[in-house]
Parts: sequence; C-alpha cells; structure tokens
Amino acid sequence: MVVMPDKESGSFLSFIGNLDERVELDNSIRPGDNEYYAALSMMASKASYENEAFLRMMFTHHWQMEFLGFYNFWNDYQGKAATQAFMLRDRDTIVVAFRGTEPFNADDWCSDIELSWYELPSIGRIHGGFMKALGLRKNLGWLKELGSRLKTPLPLAYYAIREKLRSLLGENDKVKYVLTGHSLGGALAILFPAIMAVHKEMWLMERLEGVCTFGQPRVGYEKFGEFMERILKEHQIEYFRFVYANYIVPRLPYDNSTFMFKHFGSCCYFNSKYEGKDHPGRTEQNYFSPLQVIPIIMNAWYELMRSFVIPHEKGPSYKEGSLLRNFRVIGLLIPGIPAHAPQDYVNATRLGVSHLFLH
Repeated sequence: MVVMPDKESGSFLSFIGNLDERVELDNSIRPGDNEYYAALSMMASKASYENEAFLRMMFTHHWQMEFLGFYNFWNDYQGKAATQAFMLRDRDTIVVAFRGTEPFNADDWCSDIELSWYELPSIGRIHGGFMKALGLRKNLGWLKELGSRLKTPLPLAYYAIREKLRSLLGENDKVKYVLTGHSLGGALAILFPAIMAVHKEMWLMERLEGVCTFGQPRVGYEKFGEFMERILKEHQIEYFRFVYANYIVPRLPYDNSTFMFKHFGSCCYFNSKYEGKDHPGRTEQNYFSPLQVIPIIMNAWYELMRSFVIPHEKGPSYKEGSLLRNFRVIGLLIPGIPAHAPQDYVNATRLGVSHLFLH
C-alpha cells in the first residue's frame, strides 16, 4: 500500500525545499551585521515555497520569530488562487515574502511566460503576467480601494498585504518592513512599491526599509525602470537585486528590439565561487547569448564538480543531496536551470554578501 504524503503537514517539504533542506539561519551572521537582512530575506524567500504548517513550525521552533500569516491570493484572470506569500516579524522589522515559481506549477508558468504588457499612464509598460499575479483586477485595472461589491473569492495579493501592513505598522511607529522573493516572487516584491507609488501610499512608502530580490526576472520597459529608480531614490528605499552566475530567470524576458524589457537599479552579482560584484543590471546579457555558450557550459561542469567538494571546504551545512546533484547534471544540457534551486543564493548570502557590502 502506497501512502501519499500530506502536503499540508508540518513535515512536508516542497520540491524546492528538497533541493536545499536547510531551515536554520546562519548563526555566524548576527542582527546588525551588514549581510543580516540579505541572508534573512533569502531564507524567507526559500521558505515561501513551503506550506503553512511547515512555516509555523520553522519560524517558531528554529528562528524564534513571530509568524504573522500565510496567504493564498486570487488571480482574477486565472480565476483561482495562484499567488502565495507569508509575513513574519523579526524584532522591529516585518518581512513580506512572495513565493516564486514552483517547477511543476502550471499557474506560475502561465504568469511567467505571458509576455503581454500592462501600461500605467505616465509610468510605463509592465509585464502583464506579473501584474495579474499581484492583484490586477480584470476590466478594472488598479483601483486604489476595493468596494464591498468588488470583492473576489479570495483576497488579492496587493490589497490584502497593504491592509495588513497598514494595521501592523499603525501599532508601532518604530516598525518597518522588507519585501523579498525569489524568481517570480522577486518580481512581485519589486512591483508592490510601484503600485503603492501609483496610489500615493506615502506613509507606507516611508516605512519600507528595503526590497531584496533573488533571481528576479525583468519586470518592465525602460520608462518604467526610470520611474522606479526615481521613486526608490525619493523615498530612500534600498533595492538589492541579487543574481547568481548564469541563472536563466534574470536574463528573461529578453531585452531586445522585440520585447524591450529592461532591468533597473544595481545588480548584486555572484559568480560560481560566490564572489560578489556590484554592477549595473543592464550589463546582463540575454539567455542564450551566442558568445557565452561555451563559458556557461564550462561553468555548469564546475558547479557539478563543486557539489562534491564544497562540504569539505565550507562545512557540512553546504552538503548537496542527490536530488540537487542530478539537477546539476541537467544543467550540463541546459545551463542556468539548476540555479533555480535556492542553494546557490543561500550560499552566496552566507559566503559572499559581506565582501560585496564592504566594496
């Protein structure tokens, strides 16, 4: 008799979680360290793939932080719940983490590959799939407030998180918040303040301490990027967009004459040795760039060999299991795919962020 695992139990791990089973924060990185919130944000982004029971157990027993809620959000265009996020409190900071693309979730891929754009007047064109995942109303656009007659079967991500933040931040003037996410989750994290700016939510904008994204795809056209750079600077919001080596997602959608999607802000780039460099995002090439085929295949071989060596060099917490190792073998054929596993981003925030921030 085959017993199917209970996907809602506190012991169930997602496919992403099985690729990197670490649940503990790095105890060598302390609150107040330059790299602390980057490391915390990455672990929160990784945790966003798990179910509510697992998250409650992890935050309560391992992290000793306050779990504020786990949410399934409605996508008005897909007609179902297709977006997830959770919130936790670490002393005077609230972390909002959006779930990224699950490898076997068709709804996520529908959001990712929809290359239509949605235009905000005087602001620019934005990836339509990401807008819909964040809470764009069908035939109504981005209303500032939703009346009772406009309610959906489940809450919409932007509106529900905004209301929760209004309530939590109103209880304590010292509390600020951080937005984070991996892959698709990173796109939603950086688009959240864009809609707040459209709605002139100045009080909430002033309480936003920073946005940390990991492997975030391009989210809009050049005009939108210029708008976001101006808004982030005006409200002194720190934006850290982390990119690991040849990860495919940050190179999509294409920045060319057909699609015209562009990154904005600086890119915190890590090579396969987890060495960090800070450089403008626009220097990133599209996937595949013909000139990079041989170097990225050689890098894929290096990553596979590194998986056998790294626990001996860095310690047992960096050990890679057979599932991730097999994933790296796939990377020999399609380089850039294995980096969707959070392992390399967790390693980068633990081994390379301190060096990056010192430069």
